[in-house]
Amino acid sequence: MTMELALAELASNVLQNGEINEAPFLEGDAAAALAVGLAAIAAGYAERGIGAAAIGAIAEDDDLFVPGLIMTVLPETIVILALVVVFV
Repeated sequence: MTMELALAELASNVLQNGEINEAPFLEGDAAAALAVGLAAIAAGYAERGIGAAAIGAIAEDDDLFVPGLIMTVLPETIVILALVVVFV
């Protein structure tokens, strides 16, 4: 079984109660919370490496503060877009 097939089966089991004709396991609010939470985790994971690299670059050259700040804040747009999708 490939990894993609295993992930698809896991997602199917989480989102449905068994049969395809049944109602989804997650209601709208729970699915929205899951989407925002996963986006926040992904943004934090991305900022982990970017922040460390930005601090190292700033330690070498003070002129890299603004690009380092922009690159560090950039992954947070993922969470902002997830919140926009939830509230729209």
